[in-house]
Amino acid sequence: MLTESKAFCACSTEFGRKPNHNVCPVCLGMPGVLPVLNKKLVDYIVLMGLATNCKITPRSVLARKNYFYPDLPKGYQISQYEEPICQNGFIEIERKDGSRKKIGITRIHIEEDAGKSIHDRDTETLIDINRCGVPLIEIVTEPDIRSAEEAYLYLTKIKQIVTYLGICDGNMEEGSLRCDANVSVREKGQGRFGTKTEVKNMNSFRYVEKALEYEIGRQIDLLESGEKVSQETLLWDEVKGIAAPMRSKEEAHDYRYFPDPDLVPVVVDESWIETIRKQLPELPAERRDRFISEYNLPEYDADVLTVSRDLADYYEAALQTLENNNDRGAKYVSNWVMGEVLRVANERAVPMSEFPIPPAHIGELVNLIQDGTISGKIAKDVFEFMLKERKSPSGIVKEKKLTQVSDTAEIEMIVKQITDAHPEQVTQYKEGKTKVLGFFVGQVMRATKGKANPQIVNNLIKKQLDVV
Repeated sequence: MLTESKAFCACSTEFGRKPNHNVCPVCLGMPGVLPVLNKKLVDYIVLMGLATNCKITPRSVLARKNYFYPDLPKGYQISQYEEPICQNGFIEIERKDGSRKKIGITRIHIEEDAGKSIHDRDTETLIDINRCGVPLIEIVTEPDIRSAEEAYLYLTKIKQIVTYLGICDGNMEEGSLRCDANVSVREKGQGRFGTKTEVKNMNSFRYVEKALEYEIGRQIDLLESGEKVSQETLLWDEVKGIAAPMRSKEEAHDYRYFPDPDLVPVVVDESWIETIRKQLPELPAERRDRFISEYNLPEYDADVLTVSRDLADYYEAALQTLENNNDRGAKYVSNWVMGEVLRVANERAVPMSEFPIPPAHIGELVNLIQDGTISGKIAKDVFEFMLKERKSPSGIVKEKKLTQVSDTAEIEMIVKQITDAHPEQVTQYKEGKTKVLGFFVGQVMRATKGKANPQIVNNLIKKQLDVV
């Protein structure tokens, strides 16, 4: 979660600090210390619960989850088990065939992170405790996912929601979003699930998809050959493309959950819930549907533009500058944002919140195209100048004299000069080889350095060739 401090102490959650620097007696598990719950963490989990149609539990309990790893100084994590704060929710995914499916959410609960073990030494393991106590929420689904593709779509939707809410940056490389997948198979028509395994160590959604495809296939092969599936935890090895056994899989009783005696129950009353509900932004699915109905955008455009909240905000901010804010203008802006803007953002790995061209300048650029001041071709040159010089498109057009030539008399004179200079191509056109029209358009555009209005050029060339 994007809180400034840890779940139960005031230590910083900043990523990348010097090892064992973000620590205190509480997250080190020293004797006699008392944890204090971070209120912002409760706000965030309730916000996520509301966004995923969960029931918010008025009174939930924090518990100790006991296990013994070198990077867990206390010997337990503070978590929730029997009484989580959010229960019985769902989200909807849209499959490639256009059909929609609900994925049930069993629970969303508070948890603190463990530390990090670094195993890159020959004879020793290094321990970094910075991550101990970093606030997490854990989301557990119902067994509704039926394929690796559905798992990928579900995870993508979860990431989209948490980033829209502003409660998590979704950065898998920094461990902000992680996934463990329980996998089981059963014969068609059987109601009972088979023995499950858990696949861990997946730091991208595509790895999750690959790991699930592998593990589903492995379990089917075992059962069809008369063997049994063992309940175990597996680690995904992307290099080898296999999931290898790590340890036998734990059950809930192995963790010996019990209520944490140092923490009181979490009581979330209706007024607190309503205060948080007012903070809910327009969620991705709602925004996508609005873009289609309000701006008459194709579904594809709406899907792309609402992938992230920052991108959707950028698009709508660009629309505010349009002089002709109609369907055509909305589609023009969509094309520019999905095309040139996203191309540069991806090439430079720049988040939309830091994109060098303000959205108002994209709207202004589209205005210049729509009112005939510049052509689409010139607009691409102006866009490159905007990137380099950080100036407005109008200022660049004026400074560099890039205004489109729309003077019919001037263009007509150039067209006549070019047709007179190329009698062979004129003859070809007269013989029905209409593709030669493109040759003349190219010559005129070259003569005007790309500034001639293309529509006027086409009309005048046809007119000239018909009378020659």
